[in-house]
Amino acid sequence: MRASPSRRRPMGRCLQGRAGLEGGGPGLARGVAVRWLTETVARRQSASQGVGAQATREGATAAAAGQGAGYDRPVDRFASSGTRCSCRGFAPSPVLMEEMEEELKCPVCGSFYREPIILPCSHNLCQACARNILVQTPESESPQSRRASGSGVSDYDYLDLDKMSLYSEADSGYGSYGGFASAPTTPCQKSPNGVRVFPPAMPPPATHLSPALAPVPRNSCITCPQCHRSLILDDRGLRGFPKNRVLEGVIDRYQQSKAAALKCQLCEKAPKEATVMCEQCDVFYCDPCRLRCHPPRGPLAKHRLVPPAQGRVSRRLSPRKVSTCTDHELENHSMYCVQCKMPVCYQCLEEGKHSSHEVKALGAMWKLHKSQLSQALNGLSDRAKEAKEFLVQLRNMVQQIQENSVEFEACLVAQCDALIDALNRRKAQLLARVNKEHEHKLKVVRDQISHCTVKLRQTTGLMEYCLEVIKENDPSGFLQISDALIRRVHLTEDQWGKGTLTPRMTTDFDLSLDNSPLLQSIHQLDFVQMKVPATPILQLEECCTHNNSATLSWKQPPLSTVPAEGYILELDDGNGGQFREVYVGKETMCTVDGLHFNSTYNARIKAFNKTGVSQYSKTLVLQTSEVAWFAFDPGSAHADIIFSNDNLTVTCSSYDDRVVLGKTGFSKGVHYWELTVDRYENHPDPAFGVARIDVMKDVMLGKDDKAWAMYVDNNRSWFMHNNSHTNRTEGGITKGATIGVLLDLNRKTLTFFINDEQQGPIAFENVEGLFFPAVSLNRNVQVTLHTGLPVPDFYSSRASIA
Repeated sequence: MRASPSRRRPMGRCLQGRAGLEGGGPGLARGVAVRWLTETVARRQSASQGVGAQATREGATAAAAGQGAGYDRPVDRFASSGTRCSCRGFAPSPVLMEEMEEELKCPVCGSFYREPIILPCSHNLCQACARNILVQTPESESPQSRRASGSGVSDYDYLDLDKMSLYSEADSGYGSYGGFASAPTTPCQKSPNGVRVFPPAMPPPATHLSPALAPVPRNSCITCPQCHRSLILDDRGLRGFPKNRVLEGVIDRYQQSKAAALKCQLCEKAPKEATVMCEQCDVFYCDPCRLRCHPPRGPLAKHRLVPPAQGRVSRRLSPRKVSTCTDHELENHSMYCVQCKMPVCYQCLEEGKHSSHEVKALGAMWKLHKSQLSQALNGLSDRAKEAKEFLVQLRNMVQQIQENSVEFEACLVAQCDALIDALNRRKAQLLARVNKEHEHKLKVVRDQISHCTVKLRQTTGLMEYCLEVIKENDPSGFLQISDALIRRVHLTEDQWGKGTLTPRMTTDFDLSLDNSPLLQSIHQLDFVQMKVPATPILQLEECCTHNNSATLSWKQPPLSTVPAEGYILELDDGNGGQFREVYVGKETMCTVDGLHFNSTYNARIKAFNKTGVSQYSKTLVLQTSEVAWFAFDPGSAHADIIFSNDNLTVTCSSYDDRVVLGKTGFSKGVHYWELTVDRYENHPDPAFGVARIDVMKDVMLGKDDKAWAMYVDNNRSWFMHNNSHTNRTEGGITKGATIGVLLDLNRKTLTFFINDEQQGPIAFENVEGLFFPAVSLNRNVQVTLHTGLPVPDFYSSRASIA
């Protein structure tokens, strides 16, 4: 389809249809999250000062380059081979570690987790804090009464219990545990982390037992302070929740990394800061002590020196506590139940609790979930990277708004000063309005920066925490939280959805000062807001169709005062599909070529200027011709072709075969045309058929893969495509013979006729695309084209029967 302005006006700009290609690999590359963190560390530490910062920078650089115990390569190795992940060779920067601190603090007390337990909603709580927020429920809501009444609600069916909770992020700060008829109304409070918590209705009874062993009141209910999902505890109480050993280990490493100082262990008096650590000697060295006590020669040359931060992490690794079963405290976890999504011990399997469930080896599931968490982090890493780039864009917008504001104010002052003293009072008012717009734009952008920064900090903290968890060597402890972390990573990634990283404010000041009024109109001086142009009006008397082309004309409304800079013409696909742009320019008349025959198109137009675009005009319905009228095309024919009879009759000046095409292409519908033989000397083999626009013009039609033809002599004919001859058929042509070509793009077939009789079977099937009528001939043949013919009656009746 081609659009062009009318010839009576200057040519305007035309738009061809474009199809955007989106390329991408089959999935996210492994280690994207790790590489992003490594680049972030190196970038942030490049601005740090001091020996300690230099040492950390060396460690980060070594990790990024894949030297030594790199941080990127172990994760790649784990994701590809399934072996044990060894991510502890990289020391994250202090800034990133501080961002992870949000993941390590209890939402109730605001301190680091102490003996954390995992709730069914995947969040964590200190065991003591969990006991403090317990609420006793009525007897009728206890698990026993529910089982007795046949409700079938399990102890951990928190999804159903969550529907009863009245707490949400939008409530007024007060509420009660919904679903409990006699539950008292309890005001919500905020923890040091900013998360609302729900204190118990009555203070817990005094007890001499530890929080872990103290009995839990009967029919107790606990509500997660982060997602507000409620859960009724069973007879086991808080012992029914698994302990998060991995989180304890991460907190321990984090606290040690912040408290310990990296000092040389061989300095005699005041220890200097260490620059390296020998993994074999397990000793921290400063540069002078390393040169003196650990020279790089002899047996010491094979020792491996690493940055101090990396060595500190390796040194402090200690054997983890073996996680035991919550139901059988003397048994260690040995298997993993896929249905229950929890580690189980041998005695659980012996008792038949998971007899009908799928149970897999603990080590295999540990490796599988580590791989899944690493892959999930890749997607989240991309979102964090986009967020950082988006923040840079927003900060640039702030600067651009500042610059545009200064420029606009200068212009405004110059205009007001030119209107002498009478404009000074009004000038202050106008400046106030500009400043108000300026502050409004800055406020919107800064608010978005603040919101995006908070989300990025939370995302980065979660990523740091997840990377620390991946270092965990305790399969049972890791599997207790892996599902929850994978869900949280996917949920956090989904929060960076469409529209989150789109600016909410433009940097332009859409104001224009009108300084044309005289002095007596000074008090009425005001900003003139630019407006979009009025909707164009289609001039139906000048709109028409011819063959497969359509000409449209339009104009601006007579009383329109807002000028239009251009127009956009849109057409659908002739099948009631989506509209697409076919012309953009200043002209008010356009001809669109290359439409389908016997099709109905909808057209509409809209105007635009710097402020925006107008509404669409009324939709105009256009009907293309049922049959095609066309002639041979001199522009695309071989130079040896001779034209006459208004380009309807052709012959050739060469003894070699030359190709000529018709002016009209077909991609839809049924089309039939005929050619009469005006001169024929019984020896040549003229060919008739269809071809692509780029068919070879100096050989017989059908010699290449761009043409589908029938060539014929005085006795017989053959079908030919891509130089392949098929279906020899008796019966040839003489002077005065008529050759018919029937292209049925609805059934994707091409059929030939000689003197109103079908020549052989259907010549070609499964023909699709854009085809042009084509003929190849030499100087001994002359043919005349006849178009605009209806489809033969016998073919129409045959098609209706089929």
